[in-house]
Amino acid sequence: MPEADTTGLSILLDQNVPKAMAVWLRQHRPGWYVVHTSDVGLQGKSDADIFLWAQDQGYIIITFDEDFADQRSFPVGQHHGIIRLRIWPTTVEETQRALGRLLGEVEDEDLRGTLVIIDRQRIRIRTSRPRVE
Repeated sequence: MPEADTTGLSILLDQNVPKAMAVWLRQHRPGWYVVHTSDVGLQGKSDADIFLWAQDQGYIIITFDEDFADQRSFPVGQHHGIIRLRIWPTTVEETQRALGRLLGEVEDEDLRGTLVIIDRQRIRIRTSRPRVE
């Protein structure tokens, strides 16, 4: 089973994210360790199974699934990170555009332990860390 990368980020693409995004992310962030659910035997598994695997292995989840943004089930600060894509259509091109904005605007460290929601207009980051003023 792939262990989380201790230098860069370890990313798990949910089953609803095009598998081609793994290759694209590896090219654009070679320091990240990126796998798709189908690469690690999680295809067809429940959100709970995917979440538990990601937490056990130290992975940040990238998903289109709005359930992962529910803080009652997945509280910020109690996971390694969730990136929720709120874009339509869910094509490879739109996914690349959204994640390209993320890569250009957000530091890697700001993805750890946070909930990031990416839509067409903005990127919101919810964190349990206190704000520095």
